[in-house]
Amino acid sequence: MSKLKLLIATVFLITANLCAQQTLPAVPDDPILPIAELQDATLQQLLSNEILKNPIWKQLIKSKQMSVGLVDLSDLNNIKYAGLNDRELMYAASLPKIAILLAAMDAIDKGELIETKEVKKDMRLMISKSNNQASTRMIDRVGYEKIEAVLRAPETMLYDEEAGGGLWVGKRYASGGRRYPEPLKGLSHAATTLQVCSFYYQLVLGNLVSTERSKEMLDIMKDPALHHKFVNTLDKVAPNATIYRKSGSWRNYHSDSALVWGPKRKYIIVALIDNNLGEQIIRDLVLPLESVLKKSKSASKKKKKG
Repeated sequence: MSKLKLLIATVFLITANLCAQQTLPAVPDDPILPIAELQDATLQQLLSNEILKNPIWKQLIKSKQMSVGLVDLSDLNNIKYAGLNDRELMYAASLPKIAILLAAMDAIDKGELIETKEVKKDMRLMISKSNNQASTRMIDRVGYEKIEAVLRAPETMLYDEEAGGGLWVGKRYASGGRRYPEPLKGLSHAATTLQVCSFYYQLVLGNLVSTERSKEMLDIMKDPALHHKFVNTLDKVAPNATIYRKSGSWRNYHSDSALVWGPKRKYIIVALIDNNLGEQIIRDLVLPLESVLKKSKSASKKKKKG
């Protein structure tokens, strides 16, 4: 075999192995548990210890200007969740555009919205590039009431007053138009890290609208065009991982969310921060959160051996 053929064969094998390792999980037959029921005491303690040892983060957590959510997907038979201020409703800028995507997919599935080339293009622009014009067109197509109904649906419960609220879209991403604020704080674009984690958790397990629609949403959220915040760090530490992501920023409000699926890491991370240093803080969160996950795995192995 020539060197060129050998090189091509090697590249093919490496790519095939990576694709196999990054295949998303099979959808479970049984109903999935609410994410709040997956809270793990060890993971929770490790997350708290790691975040609170940073004096700036500790103060932001104390003043409820910072919220963090973490989901360990490394063992799909034992998914673990932890969060800090995870039921604290915060302004989330463009991150709640994932709720518009969900409502649109639900409308398409029910025949209420035609999946035209323009609609497909706008959904991708809305998520990958966070395009405000495309987002506003999608809001106008589905309407606030439809978005709220989908978020409150008992099958998914992504907005629930008893759980601190959750995802909400109540204003076009434009200067004009009516407001449709959420009930608890009157915010136009809101989220809690608990419910954003729940969105990704349900999405990866095919529980949003349907298995097929969940896969379509994942395809739209895959490989984001913007490489700041979480993705800036993940590009360096996890170049072989596939990233599904949506972020947001407005003034001092910074948010990010990502499903990270790779050969060495499988997890969901979400952060909402009300601070002018939020963009950098979110970049700096990735490695400490990965450290938390590693310590949690080590603790689980010790328990099994014991």
